[in-house]
Parts: sequence; C-alpha cells; structure tokens
Amino acid sequence: MKALVYHGPGKKALEDRPMPEIRDAGDAIVKVSKTTICGTDLHILKGDVPSCEPGRILGHEGVGIIEKVGPGVTTMKPGDHVLISCITSCGKCDSCRKGMYSHCATGGWILGNRIDGTQAEYVRIPHAETSLYLIPQGMDEEAVVMLSDILPTGFECGVMNGKIKPGDTVAIVGAGPIGLAALLTAQFYAPSEIIMIDLDDNRLSVSKKFGATATVNSKNEDAAKRVMDMTEGRGVDVAIEAVGVPATFHLCEEIVAAGGTIANVGVHGVKVDLHLEKLWDRNITITTRLVDTVTTPMLLKTVRSKKIDPKSLITHRFTIDTILDAYETFGKAADTKALKVVIAAK
Repeated sequence: MKALVYHGPGKKALEDRPMPEIRDAGDAIVKVSKTTICGTDLHILKGDVPSCEPGRILGHEGVGIIEKVGPGVTTMKPGDHVLISCITSCGKCDSCRKGMYSHCATGGWILGNRIDGTQAEYVRIPHAETSLYLIPQGMDEEAVVMLSDILPTGFECGVMNGKIKPGDTVAIVGAGPIGLAALLTAQFYAPSEIIMIDLDDNRLSVSKKFGATATVNSKNEDAAKRVMDMTEGRGVDVAIEAVGVPATFHLCEEIVAAGGTIANVGVHGVKVDLHLEKLWDRNITITTRLVDTVTTPMLLKTVRSKKIDPKSLITHRFTIDTILDAYETFGKAADTKALKVVIAAK
C-alpha cells in the first residue's frame, strides 16, 4: 500500500509499505477513504515531537471502511463506515474512566506518532470499539473527517477549557484551522464578541464569514493595544491561544481581563515565559489540554443536523499520489490560502 513516511526532521516520502495486520483482539483494519494534514504533522516534521521516530507513517485523522476486525471486536464489523478518532482509548484505564482519553494507558495520541497513522491506504486501529465512531448513513465524508481532530480540539481545548459563557468577550489568537474550529464551536455559547487575531488577511476574512465580530491583523498593528481599546481597557474574558509559539501566548497574557481565562490549544515546541509579575493578582486561570475527543458523538450530531458546517474549512483536495503536493500547499498556507486539505486515499 502507499503511505506517507516520516524520515526525521524535514524529511518525508511517499512509499510502498506492507498492509497492516491484526495484532491484538481489539484491533480493526480500516481502508482509508479520506484523510487530511494537521498542524501537528508539521510540528513533527520540524522535530518538535520526539516521540515520533523516523520510519513512522504519519497522520491521525480519517474516515474509511472497516476491512477486518480482531476476535474481541463485537460492536463493529467489516463494511462499517467509520470515523477514525485522533485519540485512541481503551475505555478501561484510570485516565479513560475520568474521560481523559488523551492520557489512556495504552492509547492516547499514538496514531501517526507512536504507531503508524492514517496517511496511507490502510491503517490498524487499536481499541477499535472505543476509538472508531460509526458514521450515520448519508453524512458527507469530507465534513466528517473534520471531526477526527480539529473540531473536538478547538471545542474541548479552547471553548470548553475557556469556559465561554453567554455574553463573554472572546479573543482567538490564530485563525488557522484550529482557531476557526474554536470560532465555529464558541458560538454554541452565544458570546457577545469574538475577536480573531492573525497575521494573514485572507484567514481573517474567512473568520468574518464564520462569525467573528471583529478581526485584528497583528502584523500591521499592535494587537494588544487594539484589543484593549476595543474592550475599553478591560481585556477579554477568554483568550484562546491557537498557534503554539511564544509570541501568541504572550499576547494572550497581555489581553486577558481580570478574572479571565487563557485556554492554550497550540502545540509548543520551545519554552514560553509566564509573566507572573504581571498576572499574579489578576485572578486568571490558565488551562492546557490535549484533546480527549469526548465530545465527538455530540459534534457528529451537530454536523448531521447542519448546526455547523466543518466542510467549509476545506480549501484544497488531493489524492494519496499527490500527498507531497498537499504538504507543500498546507505548509505554505500564507501563499496558497490553504485551510484544511483533504486527501483521497483511493
């Protein structure tokens, strides 16, 4: 089968790899129909994720058809149409019993990281019954693949951890796919304002279409001053960091209001300074999280009922044969205007 393989920082290749096989009783082999590229894949390629070793097939998002199942799988069968969760969960360990699937003792974020992932024609999914979701008949695969990672990540790590309430003023720093996913799902809670901050005018324009009440280009102006002016010096109730670099976290520190929350979503590969000399008396909360995907069933229902349309995040489409072009396009988003790319595995 064809697969996209990581060969160390800055190195990747499309290769022929052996078909995956059932290893454990709870495994399923899924024939991938659609996959995508995540910002975390770019972090891997930068060398920011040392747990991902050279030789690994990348990718942790996808939809497909079950090809075969292990003897321990009783609620799913070959031919079932499934969503592949970016998080693998056994459903039994202490972390899973707390709903913290991202820290599963034998799972968590392992696909495309510690085991071979979804940017291939077939993938092995451990703990299939608790790591795959049956797709209701008639749902659009391209919309559903957005539920593998970015929708639950933006919602759980940004919106839920940020404790957004009706009437809140929210700033989302970073208008990439994760920031836009947070923007879409923040509107479940009716905040009064959602301010999107980014360096890219195209992404800010898209943000307005998706429901942002205001945008700030931090390349062209002092974003912190602008936000403080917009909020009459108070700052925002919730600041969501959706990039993963020191400058964007520092911006969140500058604009959060007294009693507010900074919800970190971004993957940070280098140290970030926490300015407690400015924040110690501000009654703020700082949250961190790796997505647990506990909200995936609910998000499936909202997409099925057309309350949100994650397919609108897709800007480019490729096949597995052109996946290197997909990476080039996604990696140069400022030039290509890429948000999410979809890759057809067949």
